[in-house]
Amino acid sequence: MAHPQPRKWFPRKPEKYIGDVNNIIARSSWEIAVLNFFDNNPSIISYCSEEVIIPYVCGTDNSIHRYYPDFVVKYKTREGDEKMAVVEVKPAKQTVPPVKPKRQSKHYVNECMTYIKNQSKWKAAKEYARKNHMDFIILTEHEIYGKKP
Repeated sequence: MAHPQPRKWFPRKPEKYIGDVNNIIARSSWEIAVLNFFDNNPSIISYCSEEVIIPYVCGTDNSIHRYYPDFVVKYKTREGDEKMAVVEVKPAKQTVPPVKPKRQSKHYVNECMTYIKNQSKWKAAKEYARKNHMDFIILTEHEIYGKKP
């Protein structure tokens, strides 16, 4: 499967962006949709893209790696409280264990490795978020586009 080509994205409200507004890289159309939502939604106070580094031990090789979550966002709740969240954008398929085929294929092994790696990252992200009084949110095509699973 071909990966989407990363491209620069520029906010309409640069004052909401924390970081270099001239160096925002969107790695998929889904990330562009999320960035547009953050930029245009009045409940979003501020946000950044790949500005936070979370060290994690990957379950595939037991080595320490660096995880750059897609976004960190500060927002106002319906009740008027301010909250923050670490946000990751991923296909729903990558959030559940892969289904084992009748015959093990290279594709299945790759899906398993991706799932293990993501779980390792997300475990570290949840801990980072907890320590920093934040939430950890995974957005899939279901949340971004309202698609039914």
